[in-house]
Amino acid sequence: MFDFEKLDIYHVVKNLNTKVYIYLHENNIIEDYYKDQWIKASLSSVQNLAEGVGRVTPDEKKHFISLSRGNIFKSVAILQLIKDLKLIEEQDYGSFYDEYEKSSKMLLGMFRSIK
Repeated sequence: MFDFEKLDIYHVVKNLNTKVYIYLHENNIIEDYYKDQWIKASLSSVQNLAEGVGRVTPDEKKHFISLSRGNIFKSVAILQLIKDLKLIEEQDYGSFYDEYEKSSKMLLGMFRSIK
């Protein structure tokens, strides 16, 4: 088992990405451009998290955790744009928003814990 697989945050972000992918795959309203950007940003969050855990020095780890959190922010910005365009139901928006917020807080806690 890889170290990142032992982290709660990894499973939260990975499961969120699965939900995003399934949602967008089943959605015919959102334009492909927005779908692609959202998937890229969201997927980058889990990739950077895994890469950061694999780094050796604290500064490297913090850098990739910061990138992961930045991609969470990017995903939320895209999500809000899609909401403003009325391309997502309020309950779906709220569910994704809440999970991204949880992920962001967990990543910040992880960042702060790295010495």
